[in-house]
Amino acid sequence: MRRSKSYLLIILLLIPLALFAIGCSDKNEVATVAVDMGDELDPAVWGKEYPLQYDSYLKNNEMSKTDFSGSEKESKFISEPEIKELFKGYGFSIDYNEDRGHTYALEDLLASKRVNETTPGSCMTCKSPSVPKLIETMGASYYTTPLRELAKDVKHSIACSNCHDSKTNELKVSQPAFIDAMNKRGIDVTKASKQEMRTYVCGQCHVEYYLEKDTKVVTFPWTEGLEPTNIEAYYDKMEFSDWEHPDSKAGMRKVQHPEFETWSTSVHGTAGVSCADCHMPYMREDGKKFSSHLWTSPLKTMDVSCQTCHTQDQAWLKERVLNTQTKTFDQQVKVSKVIEEAHQAIKKALAESTVDKNKIKEAQALVVKAQWYWDWVAAENSRGFHNPVQALNSLTTAMENAYKAKEIANSSY
Repeated sequence: MRRSKSYLLIILLLIPLALFAIGCSDKNEVATVAVDMGDELDPAVWGKEYPLQYDSYLKNNEMSKTDFSGSEKESKFISEPEIKELFKGYGFSIDYNEDRGHTYALEDLLASKRVNETTPGSCMTCKSPSVPKLIETMGASYYTTPLRELAKDVKHSIACSNCHDSKTNELKVSQPAFIDAMNKRGIDVTKASKQEMRTYVCGQCHVEYYLEKDTKVVTFPWTEGLEPTNIEAYYDKMEFSDWEHPDSKAGMRKVQHPEFETWSTSVHGTAGVSCADCHMPYMREDGKKFSSHLWTSPLKTMDVSCQTCHTQDQAWLKERVLNTQTKTFDQQVKVSKVIEEAHQAIKKALAESTVDKNKIKEAQALVVKAQWYWDWVAAENSRGFHNPVQALNSLTTAMENAYKAKEIANSSY
């Protein structure tokens, strides 16, 4: 009898635990049974099968500002007027806006004043789910075909099939450049864990890249490593430059958006925290669990983006983020002014008949280095928060080299 009562007590204790486990299990995840979407690219059609994810995806159409940038289409020239001088002679001195949501990626690309009749198709590579099929059918000619010609038959901006297998709904990498670059680093993305894929699907586009000179193939400069020093060394070996600055006559390089590289050596990155953990947090609606597809600042969803790990209150956490971003941006602005002065010092020296050409070459190399490290931070979309140590180290390197460039230029005649 005593044994029967013990069994009954154990059963009564286990029932609530079992119910709790069921309530927190992946069985509550929306659409756990994948739907074969065939070759469908329209996110609205996918939305009929995955409604909660689609509803959150549509929120990318809403625009709002944050303390640093945001998703409103606003010219960077307003908050960072110095970049017109730093990118003088290049498209980014003509038109350089804050990025709107992913749902506007294709529209904003085609509306950019940097795009003209000769802009290659390469520039659309991360802007539409149509691209993987275009590359498959066109081969290498996709990259050299004029962008505007390719875009005539492209309807959708970044959508579901950019990141999900249409048959299994599993995460996938669709960009050849990412797959190739990872292979060269000895990493087979087909063997990646789900947690790794929650970063890879973002990292296939949020990266530094360049276009091969003749083929225009999108290429990631990662064979030396992912730190800015590694990528600088890669470009130095191939003597790569994007354009010549009209004042200093230096061959400059434009950093793209190196979020993946910056994250990879950060505290969060090395701890195994994925992009999606913060930017696509798990949500619940009507008792169902799903991953948010509103790609935005985690400061807007701190309870599920930050406080699943951090126990401090939201006010304290937000203050720490903004403190890092404020210090980074303040230093970024200071550095940009010194780089601008360096370009002008070299320009002045070039006008002198007695100028020491060797010193000018040295000054030009230094201003290229300075602007590279400055732009590594300026072009990255976290205002330093993804990797605060790297950001401030990069800006320090930029400042030191900008001052050296000025000093050498001023002593060259």
